[in-house]
Amino acid sequence: MSETATASPPLPKDLAAEKGLVNVQIDGTWIQVPKGTRMIEACKMAEKLVPHYCYHPKLSSPGNCRMCLVQMGMPPRLGPGQDPEFNEEGYQEIGWMPRPVIACANTVAENMGIRTTGELVEKCREGVMEFLLINHPLDCPICDQAGECRLQEFSVEHGRGGSRFQENKVKKPKNVDIGPRIRLDDERCIMCSRCIRFMDEVAEEPVLGFTDRGTHTTLTVHPGRKLESNYGLNTVDICPVGALTSNDFRFQMRVWFLKETPSIDVNCGTGCNITVWTRGNEIYRITPRENNDVNSAWLPDSHRLAYHAFQNERRLTQALLLNENDEHRAVPMPTAIEKAAGGFTNFQPEEIAVIASARMTNEELILTKKIIKALGTDRYALVARFEESDGKLVSADRNPNTTGAKLVLGNEDPFSQMDAIREGVTSGEIKALLVLGEDIVDDAGFSNDEVEKLKHLVVLHLLSNATAGHADVVLPAASFAEKRGSMINVAGRLQRLNRAILPPGDALPDWEILAGLLAALDTESAQPNRIEDVFQMLATEIDEFKGHTLTSVGELGVPVLETGVTIPLLEREKERIKNREIVG
Repeated sequence: MSETATASPPLPKDLAAEKGLVNVQIDGTWIQVPKGTRMIEACKMAEKLVPHYCYHPKLSSPGNCRMCLVQMGMPPRLGPGQDPEFNEEGYQEIGWMPRPVIACANTVAENMGIRTTGELVEKCREGVMEFLLINHPLDCPICDQAGECRLQEFSVEHGRGGSRFQENKVKKPKNVDIGPRIRLDDERCIMCSRCIRFMDEVAEEPVLGFTDRGTHTTLTVHPGRKLESNYGLNTVDICPVGALTSNDFRFQMRVWFLKETPSIDVNCGTGCNITVWTRGNEIYRITPRENNDVNSAWLPDSHRLAYHAFQNERRLTQALLLNENDEHRAVPMPTAIEKAAGGFTNFQPEEIAVIASARMTNEELILTKKIIKALGTDRYALVARFEESDGKLVSADRNPNTTGAKLVLGNEDPFSQMDAIREGVTSGEIKALLVLGEDIVDDAGFSNDEVEKLKHLVVLHLLSNATAGHADVVLPAASFAEKRGSMINVAGRLQRLNRAILPPGDALPDWEILAGLLAALDTESAQPNRIEDVFQMLATEIDEFKGHTLTSVGELGVPVLETGVTIPLLEREKERIKNREIVG
């Protein structure tokens, strides 16, 4: 939750009440917070951490872990005809309750006091922590959660120095296959129920639940069901211990060795915010990054695992030229760019076409626009990818930057010429084709025979594919994790890609290759040397980018367009916040 405490000095009480604020004392300091705020969130506003397990601001609050216990106080109850007494600061004296309350499910009230420390609170937390550890296995050295485990952290901060438990621990199922992407270790589970509530309330696929009672309570999937939801891996993210682990990341790397890079997902038009976890030059996992204007705190499994598509043997790492024996040979990148540009000079503008991609960044698209102008052609198209939305975060537009492409190219329907280009290639009218970021044989309906007719074919792509197999020049591109740039999502939000790893071999960020190609085609104009210079082109030529820089876009992005498109999961979350089901 991004709320912060009201700046001091506080508003007068009558004005605060009009604005829906109440005065709350937290560890001796008075602050003003919105009426109805949960105590745990009020403590967060006062920068006082209350440890917790079951509480999550985007899920309902069951109050079942009891780790968030605090001491609460209120003014004494007045007798008949008795007026309240106020101290010099204008507040009533607080009478402290002799027992603690849970901060996650109780809300603040006027003149309430909250203590997050003290003997009562600390002894209660120590007892709760000791209870949670009674049957918990001592397997931290081999647990994937080590390094980001809240049980581990809070046991140090709030636990006892040693265990008093003498009996045998209760044994529960271990390494249980509960779905295609997740495994369960029931012995580690502390019954916080976060995963159950997520599947019920967010994924809307209630397949998890508890069975048995007491120390023998176990988490399990419903009979005959599997945790197969495309949002299932979010349960691994929110599990505070190592009970749920991802098959993809399990035993791969210790998290403290990994570098975190904030970026955005490029598998659909939503543009979910993500963190890319890397070591050396390899991606080990991708997790959601909270952005309440885009994806809340969640990410589809299909999107987070998609990075494997460019980590395989098909990855292009060298520029290639087709020789007289119809064989591709590796050449330096400058040579390939020179041959690519020189080949187009042998044809008239009407014999040339460009197929670009709505998977390209805004920076790459504006360079493409200038290349189209330098070629003198008006024949260009993007590959459309429209399917059905999943009603949550997966957009019907499977291209990540259709909104940006329309804006940068100045064309509301940049897909419209695809059929005409295909017919031109078939008839022989189009003899030279520049293909950027697409495999037109697999994704745009071209046949191998049609592509074979081209006299000059240049392909810029990540992977070897059917189209690249026919190309006269193949230029190795960079993946979304290997370059910087910006995109605009379906809701009109400008967001930023950040580089997490370096491209392999001789591959370069796409904008650098395009800038080199543009320089070879237009020798009279100065071309950009930095990605910031390309963004400046956008800011100079397109109104929606004016006043922005690649740095000022920030990690959460900025709205630049009103598209009228909403993200279904966010709309559902807003409704739940309005109904006070969640904090949000």
